[in-house]
Amino acid sequence: MTHISALTPPAVKNGNQIQTLSTVGGVCQAVTLASLARQHKGTTLVVTSDTPSALSLELELSYLLGKTGIKVRLFPDRETLPYDSFSPHQDLISQRLETLSQLSQIEQNIVIVPVTTLMMRLPPKAYLSANVFVLKKGDSYKLHDVRQHLTDTGYHSVEQVYEHGEFAIRGSILDIFPTGMNMPLRIELFDEEVETIRHFDPETQRSLQPVDSIRLLPAKEFPTDSSAIEGFRQRYRRRFEVIVKEPESVYQLVSRNLMPAGIENYLPLFFDDTATLFDYLPKDTQLVTLGDIEKSARAHLQEVEHRYQDRRVDPLRPLLAPKELYLLIEELFAAFKPLPRYQMQVPTDGAEATKALVIAASTLPDISANHKLKQPLLALQDYASSAKRMLFSAESEGRREALLELLAKIQLKPALFNHFDEFIQSDAKLGLIVSPLSRGCLLQISAKDGISIICETELFGHRISQQRRREKQRQISNDALIKNLAELKVGQPIVHLEHGVALYKGLVTLDTGGLVAEYLQLEYAGGDKLYVPVSSLHLISRYSVGADEDAHLNKLGNETWAKAKKKAIEKIRDVAAELLDVYARRQSRPGESCEIDEEEYAQFARGFPFEETVDQESAIIAVLADMQSPTAMDRLVCGDVGFGKTEVAMRAAFVAVNAGKQVVVLVPTTLLAQQHYENFKDRFADWPVVTEVMSRFRTAKEQTQVLQQLEEGKVDIVIGTHKLLQSEAKFENLGLLIIDEEHRFGVRQKEKIKALRANVDILTLTATPIPRTLNMAMSGMRDLSIIATPPAKRLAVKTFVRESDPATVREAILREILRGGQVYYLHNNVESIEKCAQGIIDLLPEARVVVAHGQMRERDLERVMSDFYHQRFNVLVCTTIIETGIDVPSANTIIIERADTFGLAQLHQLRGRVGRSHHQAYAYLMTPHPKRMTPDARKRLEAIDALEDLGAGFMLATQDLEIRGAGELLGDEQSGHISKIGFSLYMEMLEAAVKALKQGKEPSLAQMLNQQCEIELRIPALLPEAYVSDVNIRLSLYKRIAGCETEAALDELKVELIDRFGLLPEPTRNLMEMTLYKHEATRLGATKIEVHSKGGSIEFSHDHVIDPMFIIGLLQSQPQIYRMEGPNKLKFSLAAETSKDRLALVKLLLEQLSQHQSQHRLGDK
Repeated sequence: MTHISALTPPAVKNGNQIQTLSTVGGVCQAVTLASLARQHKGTTLVVTSDTPSALSLELELSYLLGKTGIKVRLFPDRETLPYDSFSPHQDLISQRLETLSQLSQIEQNIVIVPVTTLMMRLPPKAYLSANVFVLKKGDSYKLHDVRQHLTDTGYHSVEQVYEHGEFAIRGSILDIFPTGMNMPLRIELFDEEVETIRHFDPETQRSLQPVDSIRLLPAKEFPTDSSAIEGFRQRYRRRFEVIVKEPESVYQLVSRNLMPAGIENYLPLFFDDTATLFDYLPKDTQLVTLGDIEKSARAHLQEVEHRYQDRRVDPLRPLLAPKELYLLIEELFAAFKPLPRYQMQVPTDGAEATKALVIAASTLPDISANHKLKQPLLALQDYASSAKRMLFSAESEGRREALLELLAKIQLKPALFNHFDEFIQSDAKLGLIVSPLSRGCLLQISAKDGISIICETELFGHRISQQRRREKQRQISNDALIKNLAELKVGQPIVHLEHGVALYKGLVTLDTGGLVAEYLQLEYAGGDKLYVPVSSLHLISRYSVGADEDAHLNKLGNETWAKAKKKAIEKIRDVAAELLDVYARRQSRPGESCEIDEEEYAQFARGFPFEETVDQESAIIAVLADMQSPTAMDRLVCGDVGFGKTEVAMRAAFVAVNAGKQVVVLVPTTLLAQQHYENFKDRFADWPVVTEVMSRFRTAKEQTQVLQQLEEGKVDIVIGTHKLLQSEAKFENLGLLIIDEEHRFGVRQKEKIKALRANVDILTLTATPIPRTLNMAMSGMRDLSIIATPPAKRLAVKTFVRESDPATVREAILREILRGGQVYYLHNNVESIEKCAQGIIDLLPEARVVVAHGQMRERDLERVMSDFYHQRFNVLVCTTIIETGIDVPSANTIIIERADTFGLAQLHQLRGRVGRSHHQAYAYLMTPHPKRMTPDARKRLEAIDALEDLGAGFMLATQDLEIRGAGELLGDEQSGHISKIGFSLYMEMLEAAVKALKQGKEPSLAQMLNQQCEIELRIPALLPEAYVSDVNIRLSLYKRIAGCETEAALDELKVELIDRFGLLPEPTRNLMEMTLYKHEATRLGATKIEVHSKGGSIEFSHDHVIDPMFIIGLLQSQPQIYRMEGPNKLKFSLAAETSKDRLALVKLLLEQLSQHQSQHRLGDK
């Protein structure tokens, strides 16, 4: 068995020759591949057995070869299933075409491709070369010819360019986002001459740096000009020997130049011959295969064949055979044959492949941190004592700093290197780099030189930055989402805990006696100014009641604020007691705990065809825990439309039915009842569960039958509208009530729901909770689960707020139907809806338009929705009946007329109707002129426009509260107090009061006012402007620093700051350390700490937790240092000249006080 170095693998010169290399994987594999690419003058094709391997290799090789000039390219998959009815996202098409076009042009490069992608047939090479179009500055072009070329090569004409494959022409300006480029370009012509070509930012639409020329690749993998369409028609007729006349068939759609989703499955019909990736590779290509390629290829072809057999019966979409779209196994290996080939494999169970050259490397022993030990890195310490050379790899600059601190604790002080190669070439024994290397090993560089490469994975067991940080964020998610909503803007009213309502005027830097610090500038009634140091940000909250102009500013030094605060506190205590009473009644409501059959539940869970998101998983766990507890469940699951709330409900329903209970699912509309019914039937198909539906779609006789079976216990799950609330509905053993979109039910229906609530478990699902429910949840009266993680591949909906204009409507509909999609056009007036539909037909004769509204006969409505779902129409003109309607994955544009007349929750729901697939979705909110809208309407539209994020529903609900004012939350009397002290502060005080009462204590003023210890050290403690220049980012960082209550939270933020802005300057380190001490001092009951060069003082509240005997001991044993001034102030004389000294002194004092706490707070005795 021959061992060789990863840095000098042998060259394979001839085709037909295969060299097997045995590696331990991870870094060893990446370094060997990089060496193979370095010593080969041409292209290296790396074929992986799966996509995740290809993605991680791309990162590792880009890093290792970053300084060599060798390009590393990933040829991406289309990310659609075989014979899928979806098309790939335009960004993927762009990356694929760019890679193909570059393959023959770069001398030395690596192309990484998963074997499943390699097997796909591609457009011939001639298609790309014939359709490249070069635009140069100074050359002349007719704009009409350019437009024609772009349309023929698959570009879409739009109003504003955002994505690859789009162009817009305004006068003599052409905006285009070319395939393969990272930024769109703006081309200005003077007459017919190209005057300037500049990149521009698609978000701001601002022009950036100029370029001299651009090379335009086609936007699709097939041509769309008239001769190509004619060629498609001829080949289609020859291939299928039949013409389908239905307008929605693939043949008819392409004939009208409308490319349906999934058109890529007909690629061979656009060309005489197809190509494969091998046809694009230069002659001097060497091949490296990783893993069991043949096994993956066979499994993929089986999946292709299975889907082919499954879907081939649709006459509207006849399918091409697998061999026309994919390489077969024999063809794949025949294409491998002429290429010099390396077969790289990781031996299993210690078995080496015969004739394999073994890369000299071995896996590392277990050196992971064990946090149960006093010295967590003991295993590493032992290993380091015998290792010759060690190179540590961190995932980011921030992680590097954290790792340095950890290693210093075991006396390891690695030198910092910029790159892996730099360390290899040095004589250093210990090194530390920042790299994406994912799995370390002991790499034998030469007979004498072995290097232990240790990644963070080896020390901490998983990828730190991607996984650990995401988990951290999730743990704080609910609180953080709620508390971080309020970002301050200049001119907005805020509340200062001690001085009342003022206007925020921005951040200012002031020099006070030689000490530079940042302050918030506040302006009170009469123009009085107050400067609040950033260290006191906890005293500031946003004033949110109604419109900003409604805020009543306080006067500085006036008694009004103190009186308003005192009154509010008294009332808040009463409200808290009332809420607690509700809570106690709910807790004492005798629910029945459900026994969960673990094995059967696990089997049901496996039937979920997707991977649960982090939030979905935690919501499911919380619901199951509620159902197992003896008290009745009352949980609100808040998740954006399409984020997987239904699966949470189905898991709960399964547990209830399995325990012999009946389940009611209440929905607001007939259409939704029908879709839920179909979904539940599908999900429970393999289980002996009887599911029924009660809605307008059922005849009176059918409904009576369902009611009878419910009473007899023959129905397990019933789904229905408010018809289920009628008095005839009786249940044998109702155990779970699932309410979807509670805020859509009327007052009378809600009262009936309340009557049903007696002692059943209740699960409420909502995409946007109504304010009252959200506030009950915020106060802990109902349990809240938030699903804010979008499912994989969901793209945020692009939202445009536009004045009503036929041109925009035409552009939006055309954009959608040209990409084979469908459009919702919302016109919320039944009387004029037919006229509106006719207007769209006149505007776009090629659109297939249909109408749906709630006053139609049930059967007609059901037929229309079914036709739209099956893509027989591509524009649905409708009322809000679709608000909680069925999912139509191919509907990716919604146009809402008079959007200013809808509530925020409703707009968000409607927008959620689109964007259910991998395609970019668009929402157009059409409004009258701004002057004809109310201020509230303008604010609502600004809110929804600003929140394009997926998972924004929760934020919207909170903003809805602020816009409407919080009057309805707790009655009119309370709304008076809320308007005086502001909603944020009111909620904070209410939360504190509830918390205290829950613990059986009377809420103290200090607790309710969130009083924190002030620390004054006379040292610079700020985020310097030179470090973080953006004032809004600085302010939000100050707020986040102030909110870090633990060392772990501060460390996490430190890592982020270093990653974003570089190493921390001293003032920022001071600020973070002071924040940590402030929280510790507050916990101990200190109210103020002052330190200067010769000493300082600590003031305590009346209910501090320090043992008085310890203080007396200090005074008696060291009277020259410690003395009391008044009953609560301890003074000390200890020199502390520098910033470092003062921080160390505070740390020492707090540690001593922390070790001498009394068992009770003094105020409790």
